[in-house]
Amino acid sequence: MTRLRIFFVCLPLLLTTLLATPLAAHAATWHAATREQLRPIIPARAPVVSERIETEFRTASGITDGEGHFVAGAVLITAGYSADGKYSHYLLAQVPIKIADTELRAGSYLIGWSRNSKGLGVTLFEAATGKPVVQTEATLNESIHRVESFRIWPPGSFSAMQIGRFTFAYSIVGR
Repeated sequence: MTRLRIFFVCLPLLLTTLLATPLAAHAATWHAATREQLRPIIPARAPVVSERIETEFRTASGITDGEGHFVAGAVLITAGYSADGKYSHYLLAQVPIKIADTELRAGSYLIGWSRNSKGLGVTLFEAATGKPVVQTEATLNESIHRVESFRIWPPGSFSAMQIGRFTFAYSIVGR
């Protein structure tokens, strides 16, 4: 009788643990997206204010939660467009993200940067309007041994976006 009583006392705890573990593990599944996953996400011509500017797909990078949500981007080919020199990258966030102290809603953004004494001054703009939404610093990251035109690292101990040898932090909001 005692064993049966212990079993029924422990059963709710066991069921809670078994049911909660897959949910907790599933919530932390952000990982690098494959080229095949990025192909339908990265537009061949990104909306940039009133223009549609070509993206360079070979520079595409992104992450996914495995449930159809992505944060992805690529280099813009801006030569000959009014955006030349102002924007360098297209960024699509299908979930809210946080950069610096600013939460950005899901949407399309443009990234522009310029060199400064600290590294790169990075500005994100709304793609539809060109309105600046956040500014941050990208610093030289000597731990990175591979120069990338653009790379989005999955959330975790190193949640960063990389331009060349420079990185700036971001986070996924509410996940």
